Amino acid sequence: MITHFAGLQLNTVSKQAIKQFYQGQLQFPVVSESDHEISFQPTEHFTLSFTEVNEPLSPAHIAFEVPFSEFDCSVDALRNAGVCLLRWPDSREIDEFETGKNIYFRDSDGNLLEIIAHHYIKEGILPPRGVLKVMYLREIGLPVEDVVGFREWLKSTLQLQTIKETDTFNFVISGTAHAIVTSIHRRWVPIAMMALPPRMVVSFGVSDQRFIEHVRTLLEKQGIEHMLDDLECTEGALHFAFNGYHFRLVPTQFAQTLPAMLNLPLSRAKDAFSNN
Repeated sequence: MITHFAGLQLNTVSKQAIKQFYQGQLQFPVVSESDHEISFQPTEHFTLSFTEVNEPLSPAHIAFEVPFSEFDCSVDALRNAGVCLLRWPDSREIDEFETGKNIYFRDSDGNLLEIIAHHYIKEGILPPRGVLKVMYLREIGLPVEDVVGFREWLKSTLQLQTIKETDTFNFVISGTAHAIVTSIHRRWVPIAMMALPPRMVVSFGVSDQRFIEHVRTLLEKQGIEHMLDDLECTEGALHFAFNGYHFRLVPTQFAQTLPAMLNLPLSRAKDAFSNN
């Protein structure tokens, strides 16, 4: 099964500006860097990478989960770093909803970032990292034209699940990974930013090689091109593309039991789930 988001690769028009923002302001550790590429590691199990390109960008949307008890500290850290927090039309910065609260801001390329905290998530399972107290990357936005078709493909091919479904916006979930499948006609809140499909590579961490082989078989039946990288111990990452997005399935050491330990959606009673 898919257990978490293991990595996200985005494009940037300025590697130096990205470095100043993520390392200088958010204090994410740099784990690799070349003339045109840079990678950060906000948590033990997630890597955020950027490749410098000479082309227009479509901003992405991602959300980092922090402990509910540390949310105010995370907000203070952003303010102290001089990060401009986005405001809702009524001028509030923090949004409070039934199961938690969140706040939004943007990086140097205009990517929409979110810090989110849910009171139902059990703390002390995954250690919060850095000044922002990040536990894991919870959400990646995937704007598409055909919401229902893409949602159902994620469910049937990658075994992601949903609890509540609509024709315009869905959380499609496995483990700690929440893929936001949304219509390109539905804008990102709170600033009504156009939901344009970004160029990116989404890496899903998976429980074992058997799951990769299962997905590989399904891709072959669908006629979808794919590539398997050979790694140590004959295990590899599976690369493929669908609906304009590039994906990787990567074997990792992220325990399959962690989502249930965290008390995440689909590991507990459905009526406790919130779409926030």
